[in-house]
Amino acid sequence: MTIDTYRQNQLFIGGEWVNPIDGEVVPSIDPSTGKEWAYAAWGGPKDIDRAVTAANEALRGPWSKFTPNDRANLLRRFASLYEKHVERLAELESRDNGLPIRDTKAGVGMHATWYNYYAGLANSIEGRQVPMDAGMHIYTTRTPVGVVGAILPWNAPLQMVVWKLAPVLATGCTIIIKTAEQTPISSYEVAKIVQEAGIPKGVVNIVTGLGPVAGAHLVSHPHVNKIAFTGEHRTAQEIMKGASANLKRLSFECGGKSPHIIFDDANLEQAMNAATHSGFTGCGQSCALGSRLIVQSTIYDKVVAELAARAQKVRIGQALDPKTQMGPHTHQEQLQKTLKYFELGQQEGAKLVTGGKRLTELGDGFFVAPTVFANVNNKMRIAQEEIFGPVVSVIPFKDEDEAVAIANDTIYGLTGALWSQNLGRAHRVAAQIEAGTVWVNTYRYLRWSVPYGGFKISGIGRENGPESLEGYLETKAVYMNLSGNYADYYAQ
Repeated sequence: MTIDTYRQNQLFIGGEWVNPIDGEVVPSIDPSTGKEWAYAAWGGPKDIDRAVTAANEALRGPWSKFTPNDRANLLRRFASLYEKHVERLAELESRDNGLPIRDTKAGVGMHATWYNYYAGLANSIEGRQVPMDAGMHIYTTRTPVGVVGAILPWNAPLQMVVWKLAPVLATGCTIIIKTAEQTPISSYEVAKIVQEAGIPKGVVNIVTGLGPVAGAHLVSHPHVNKIAFTGEHRTAQEIMKGASANLKRLSFECGGKSPHIIFDDANLEQAMNAATHSGFTGCGQSCALGSRLIVQSTIYDKVVAELAARAQKVRIGQALDPKTQMGPHTHQEQLQKTLKYFELGQQEGAKLVTGGKRLTELGDGFFVAPTVFANVNNKMRIAQEEIFGPVVSVIPFKDEDEAVAIANDTIYGLTGALWSQNLGRAHRVAAQIEAGTVWVNTYRYLRWSVPYGGFKISGIGRENGPESLEGYLETKAVYMNLSGNYADYYAQ
């Protein structure tokens, strides 16, 4: 299957495809060619208003009558239908985003498991009974937080849809998904599955639009109860300001500058496999990128040479080519940002070992070479700032204490990893790394049942696992006086 041109001139609001009120139809760029390949509707503030109204009507309408088991069955039906569309969804994602088709097929192929997992969690949402004085019965209930505004990034659109939509459906909330303007296409395809699955109208609404326009209006809307955001931390800080008007609940998954530590007793072959993959996968456009490779000095030169050799062998090409291992940047702006960091690293005194250039021989797509910098110290900007490109900074360390100090010397705290055959060291270092996820002798292993999120400026709250439900639920305490004597309990 090859999709030549895709067109979606309408927004998905209230269970229907509707024309934008104050938006427009905008071309989407294929990053492998640098040319237009699709057209998608963008919405504006009035379209967001319409989506919020639909979400609130659904929240108080038929959707409120769905039992946890009803929601669980709906999630399973949705998962079953989703599986039938994996090939098409993967191709749309690769065309719009630039991720290699081998990666999108593998990723999208697992999404149904997320929906099925949350179907199981829908029936596990419970309150508790609180023991108290005789004659007083106290219990708690968990209720949906309400209307959720989900603001998605451009680097992994479908993955972020499932990470937010699944807990929304499990908890009985409703949602407005504001997709990134650079990558709107695959999310609109999900809307068709929403219709096919029979999800009540207004429960799921999808509107693409500019962040400062549609996104900002969604954040400040008084009838939105929560914002779930994945993206850059400076945007999260602006969202916090906008959400303060009605004290919206917030969950953020922001960036990272992940420490990837290799001790000299590591299984070096496996560590290098992970360092290569985690450094360059997705053209480096991952918040969990292993971009700071922190290597013990006794094996430093060997690791630098091996990483450079492997970087030069990475197969770079068109996203739809099944042999491609690394595709292009998703858009022109990110390409230019990465090129500036190529220059900055050398200006700071780091040694450019390989890469550091745009690959014009691949045509007009947004391609760059996998890049390795050596002789990096952790104070350099290439070691402190999230580049979001295929750039690995290799930093030496002498001992365990120095490795931990370098790992934690960053404003970020999303993920980290270490390689060592010493079990005691592995536990000690993992306990000290300031990050929401730490991998030992592996990297980028993510599962639906395991919480994911950041320390420090990398985020608030968790996605995945039962912990993610907390961000979509409120707790209500109910006191019932069974004695009939009000005075017995007054002011106690």
